[in-house]
Amino acid sequence: MHSNSSLKLPYRLGTGIVVFNAAGKVLMGERRDFPGAWQFPQGGIDEGEDIWAAAQRELYEEVGIAADKISLLAETSDWLSYDFPPDIKGHPVYKHIGQKQKWFAVRFTGTDADINLDAHHAPEFARTEWMNLRDAPDLIVAFKKELYLKLAQEFADFSA
Repeated sequence: MHSNSSLKLPYRLGTGIVVFNAAGKVLMGERRDFPGAWQFPQGGIDEGEDIWAAAQRELYEEVGIAADKISLLAETSDWLSYDFPPDIKGHPVYKHIGQKQKWFAVRFTGTDADINLDAHHAPEFARTEWMNLRDAPDLIVAFKKELYLKLAQEFADFSA
């Protein structure tokens, strides 16, 4: 007899994107399913999909920003990961121990009118706000805080 903890689930490969406006603020979305929980656009990488292409796709699906409204600033030096808390690991949606992600920083070249939370059939965010990058780790769910601290450090040069 073995316990579930002895089964090593894989990490889900994903990507995320930190959008900076001209003033150096970052775009964060408040999740529809967890009011009060804010995060950057992120999502999974499809089989065979280019990582940068996946980041741009997720950005469009989650906040409606098209690829022609951003310019690439940087990417994280390495993959960053986080583990799901034990209480959600057993949920059918989570067939993974957590996520391993490559993150990108981009400059938003559009206007707030280019942000459309209904661009995708299943909107993830209830609303968005421009915030200070240094505040992001305090707004994210606890199990992603370490990853957001790393993002705030790596992308600090682009922030207000």
